Amino acid sequence: MRNGIKPFPLTRIDLPTPDNSPTPQPKLKADKTKDKILIDTITTLEKIPKIAWEYRLGNRSALEWVLDQYKEKKPRDKTIAEKFNNYRFADYKETVIDLLKKVCTVSVETMKIIQEMEI
Repeated sequence: MRNGIKPFPLTRIDLPTPDNSPTPQPKLKADKTKDKILIDTITTLEKIPKIAWEYRLGNRSALEWVLDQYKEKKPRDKTIAEKFNNYRFADYKETVIDLLKKVCTVSVETMKIIQEMEI
């Protein structure tokens, strides 16, 4: 995505965590009914406009597509899992949050254009 896209002003809520708590567990789940995305066990993005869920890439929204791409997936092959499976969502959390805000902007603006074309 271009750097010129302004992040949508979503509300970010971070729950306090004790100092000795483990790394938050990734969730990366969309809750369309409550207009929010659960990032991990402590972070949630809220106030996602309903229209943002309407911009679809195939059979799911662009926001859901991003969430799916950043989920931690365990390879079936044990050798690959042991030697090459070093992806940790926690390393990319802030990047993903920024990307979701930008994809939200693109989704909303694209749907506005589509609605104007339908008139």
